[in-house]
Amino acid sequence: MNVHVDVDAEFPVERELVLERVLDAPREQVYRAWTEPKLLKQWFAPKPWTTPGAALDVRPGGSCLIVMRDPDGNDHPSRGVYLEVVENEKLVFTDAFTSAWEPAEKPFMTAIVTFEDIGSGAERKTRYVARARHASVEDREAHEQMGFHQGWSQCAEQLAELLAKL
Repeated sequence: MNVHVDVDAEFPVERELVLERVLDAPREQVYRAWTEPKLLKQWFAPKPWTTPGAALDVRPGGSCLIVMRDPDGNDHPSRGVYLEVVENEKLVFTDAFTSAWEPAEKPFMTAIVTFEDIGSGAERKTRYVARARHASVEDREAHEQMGFHQGWSQCAEQLAELLAKL
């Protein structure tokens, strides 16, 4: 099962948060950093938080569990399901479901992450876009107040640092 999500379809901007960066790496490497647990754990949480756990079943309908740890040692698990996976191009996942399509108690967002080639050969870079879509304006505002722009920007910087080492 593969549910196609048209990221260009109209979506109310007041319910969406967007982060866009150009990363100095080919999109295959950026995709790997999102889909290989050992890589994802190195950049996914904004420091001083860490990501001690990541279980990723990267396929449509596959579940994911990412555990972030705050500086006080408290774990914050985040469960979700992949809706669409296009290798090296797009990941769509939501926390509206947990494993095996079980509805979540409080759905918060659907994420659409895209990877687009820029340049060619040794000069290849990736346009990286992460969209967080919310069911309500209140959920988007709450996500913004939680530090979406600062946190996701810091994670994008950490991702760029990791990619420079690959």
